[in-house]
Amino acid sequence: MTARRDAGTLLECVINVSEGRDTSVLDRLRDSAGTTLLDVHTDHDHHRSVFTLGGPASDVEAAARQLVARSLELIDLRTHHGVHPRLGSADVVPFVPLGPSITEVDLAAGDPQGLPWREALAARDRFAQWAAETLGLPCFLYGSGITLPEIRRRAFADLAPDRGPDVPHPSGGAAAVGVRPVLIAYNVWVEIDPSLVASGTADAVTVARQVARELRTPEVRTLGLSVDNRAQVSCNLVEPLRAAPDQVFDQVATRARELGARATGAELVGLLPRTILQRIPSDRWAELDLAEEKTIEFRLGQVRSAD
Repeated sequence: MTARRDAGTLLECVINVSEGRDTSVLDRLRDSAGTTLLDVHTDHDHHRSVFTLGGPASDVEAAARQLVARSLELIDLRTHHGVHPRLGSADVVPFVPLGPSITEVDLAAGDPQGLPWREALAARDRFAQWAAETLGLPCFLYGSGITLPEIRRRAFADLAPDRGPDVPHPSGGAAAVGVRPVLIAYNVWVEIDPSLVASGTADAVTVARQVARELRTPEVRTLGLSVDNRAQVSCNLVEPLRAAPDQVFDQVATRARELGARATGAELVGLLPRTILQRIPSDRWAELDLAEEKTIEFRLGQVRSAD
């Protein structure tokens, strides 16, 4: 396979499943992804795991089908409890176009006329049709005219699935199947600072929720959450060129300090592009939970070496 063909057919698929506690289930899901698996991030309190798949489009599509089918076999949403919003057992299935290296152009809003975007869109539509027909799974499509947060708000209320039944799968709920540019999932921990606390200062979770509301923009989607008796500002950096991890961490830290709290750490969920990492001073990487080994390109290189 030539480099030119790789550039046209590389995809990432970042599947969010509603399981973060049962290691036997997670091991079986991990096995179903095969050699396309680049990373797994598991969160006990969110009760959620993020499986990052990457490689040639046909391999990624096949692995995504196997992983989602296995998710519906093993995860019953009727008994699921976690702090993160979810639609289904296989909650979110986004397809992301990649090149051999992820440039600033790739990180900008997707070009619907560009070949990589069209390939990712076609993969999305094929997957949703397969899931509807084979699994009886309702699928809501996003990435062209509707956003994931809007689907979460409107699903099965005034918004019908684009593929599949009009009612949720009995145990698997539904899936949001999308196409999007590369984004970065990133969490910042917040706690009350005794040295800064003022009379009447709220608890850390209230601070995290206020910070999340104030920082929320089209470029940064945020939630303030209580996770294992700790406070977290959970972020999706939708446009990382305009809102990178170091910028968001500093914004959270500054606003938290003004409210009598402090940012005590960060957590990268999944992987990030090398382009973004290289824009951040390396002496901050440890503080921000970043490293070369956590880039998409590094993990893709490992998979190719194994082949």
